[in-house]
Amino acid sequence: MARWSYPRPSPGEITPRSVWLGRRQMLAGAAVTAAGWGAGRASHAYGAGLHTRPGPFQATEKPTPLTDVTHYNNFYEFGLDKSDPATYSAAFQPRPWTLSVEGLVAHPRVWDLDQLIASMPMEERLYRMRCVEAWSMVIPWDGFALSELLRQAEPLGNARYVSFESVVRPDQMPGQRSGLDTLSWPYVEGLRLDEAMNPLTILAVGLYGEMLPNQNGAPVRLVVPWKYGFKGIKSITRIRLVADMPPTTWNRMSPDEYGFYANVNPEVDHPRWSQSSERVIGAGGFFGGGRKKTLMFNGYGEQVASMYAGMDLRTSY
Repeated sequence: MARWSYPRPSPGEITPRSVWLGRRQMLAGAAVTAAGWGAGRASHAYGAGLHTRPGPFQATEKPTPLTDVTHYNNFYEFGLDKSDPATYSAAFQPRPWTLSVEGLVAHPRVWDLDQLIASMPMEERLYRMRCVEAWSMVIPWDGFALSELLRQAEPLGNARYVSFESVVRPDQMPGQRSGLDTLSWPYVEGLRLDEAMNPLTILAVGLYGEMLPNQNGAPVRLVVPWKYGFKGIKSITRIRLVADMPPTTWNRMSPDEYGFYANVNPEVDHPRWSQSSERVIGAGGFFGGGRKKTLMFNGYGEQVASMYAGMDLRTSY
């Protein structure tokens, strides 16, 4: 088995949990009165805290303020604007929830999500996240390694990819009934099996120590920090192991702009804008922030670059 080494920040570089939890409580109180967050309808988003342990990797940057993390989102099931998910997701019901693991596995199973969470080693992971629109955040996710779940399912020898499928609820997700003709539902995504088994890849069920807010992908979403954000499929209902590369929503919609791999690469631009730098959300006031140089693999090259040895990353983007 490969040995993974993870750079660790010095203790002085890590924001203490008590500090960001205090900030979370202050911002959550303010957010309740904000547009789209009112009427006390975010009860499950900020319900009981999650019991986690520090994960094996922590970014050294300061976490993005909670109000930015929960009010600047891409979640097209709720609308096209960054503010739409917070505004229109209050009616979404993330419980009860089941998650199926099926396909080329020895032990297919349909999990009750809360039972799954209780059975898994839960971790806090502060990850740099990079969006294809050239903006970035640093988010304290709570979840568990996807590899833990896949090992329980026991992939068969001919399983080479992992496909993911999100929920379809047009009665609760206005973006699914808006007549948007660029996307088809359900939202689907995929990883190579080795990518899915990489220790950095997690299924997140919370952030900032609480259950995931609806607008951030409740109740369970994929987090792959060396890839662009559209790979992080939200509100997952089905995980399926397959032999062939599965279709993915944005690649199917516009293959010349959104590749299957979607590795963060400052040397490969989006056809309509540069990816060489990124705007840091929350670094200079509400939704503000300066720009910084984009890092290859979003700074996680030590952990993931070997998976792509010999590949032309301009072609396999």
